[in-house]
Amino acid sequence: MHDFAQAFAQGLDLILSGDSDLWKVVLLSLKVSLTAVLISALIGMPLGALLAVKRFAGRSWLIVLVNALMGLPPVVVGLLVYMLLSRSGPLGVLQLLYTPAAMIIAQTILVLPIIAALTRQLVEDLEGEYSEQLRSFGVVGLRAVPTLLWEGRFGLSTILAAGFGRAIAEVGAVIIVGGNINHVTRVMTTTIALETSRGNLAMALALGGILILIAIGVNAVVTALGLTQRRVTNV
Repeated sequence: MHDFAQAFAQGLDLILSGDSDLWKVVLLSLKVSLTAVLISALIGMPLGALLAVKRFAGRSWLIVLVNALMGLPPVVVGLLVYMLLSRSGPLGVLQLLYTPAAMIIAQTILVLPIIAALTRQLVEDLEGEYSEQLRSFGVVGLRAVPTLLWEGRFGLSTILAAGFGRAIAEVGAVIIVGGNINHVTRVMTTTIALETSRGNLAMALALGGILILIAIGVNAVVTALGLTQRRVTNV
């Protein structure tokens, strides 16, 4: 019990003292995950909105596929990206394996279906709610997408938070394509796994605490946005 208390104390000291190794890992984790979420949002939100408002052959099957991809096993994604980026793979010439870029690609593949599927559901619900108003202004089909996305902006913030949570907590895919190289591709989750196996509980606990604080911060922002939405709606 004394050892655990000492590890907690040492972990807290690492955070408060501004340990350079620890904060480099945190900053790289945020950079990789935020970039992956941004790319996923730029692709997934328009795709989800398109699936919500546009009727075309095979739409139902595409919706089923997107929903199914939300449960992609991270290690499988990591394996597929590894095969694509390895020297013998089709994208091996880019030399991206074991770089932060490879980790961003893997996280984007994991987050994209989540954002696309949840955006589709949100926009579809909003279209049903505002369909008569939109038709009265002659805003139909794809022309309604910007308006619906704007109306759903608070809901979209929750979707982005879900995507970020998926990305920042990822271990399997990023350790396969990133290699967990010190000062290059070592992020919070892979460092926690490594340091725990080494018995360095202080570093693992410090990073775990920061992860929890990030999760609390993201949820606090989403909650604040939800309260703002209610106030705007009630005005």
